[in-house]
Amino acid sequence: MKGKNIVIIGGNSGIGKAVAEQADASGANLFLYSRNGEGNHQIDITDETSELQDLPDVIDGLVYCPGSINLKPFHRISMDDFKNEMDVNFFGAVKTLQACMKNLKKSGQASVVLYSTVAVQTGMGFHAGIASAKGAVEGLVRSLAAEWAPNNIRVNAIAPSLTDTPLAKQLVSTDEKRAASGKRHPLGRIGTPADIASATLFLLDEKSSWMTGQILHVDGGMSNLK
Repeated sequence: MKGKNIVIIGGNSGIGKAVAEQADASGANLFLYSRNGEGNHQIDITDETSELQDLPDVIDGLVYCPGSINLKPFHRISMDDFKNEMDVNFFGAVKTLQACMKNLKKSGQASVVLYSTVAVQTGMGFHAGIASAKGAVEGLVRSLAAEWAPNNIRVNAIAPSLTDTPLAKQLVSTDEKRAASGKRHPLGRIGTPADIASATLFLLDEKSSWMTGQILHVDGGMSNLK
């Protein structure tokens, strides 16, 4: 990773912050974008009028971290809720990818990492909004991986289960909730930002140079084990 230009959208908290810390420790050149401006640049990726400014001329790695957790029964999910899920998780990623495409092509060995959720593969109640939006992300990953392979741009996604981030604080706000959530995972615990960041760094690194179009499940066994 030393000397590589890595662009991280949402690199100021949770998984994005952990990715930034690990990439920085590996010697990468970081270009961080966040809604509150912590890091290098400020951007609200859901604002149609905002643009990514001061991107490096060559982008070796791109990580899109913004996400949402808005769990409701289906009959209580409004059309605005669905649109918001799509804006943050899908359309924001599309906007970012289109803005970075030319710079990614210049790398010759670029890697893109997006995030899905275990709830796309494993049906879970109250997840209709987020599962729908992240399902669109998975489709985008596979399509772009095929389209960009001739340019040697790899496109993969990580599908976590519940991870201990500020976004999930309501789900793990007490010791009882945390313990109950941990017990639902075969490995007996929820994820940490470092768990997901380590997988992200693997996908950014040349160690994964023969991987593209993949959805990597980092979920404590939730998606495949009982």
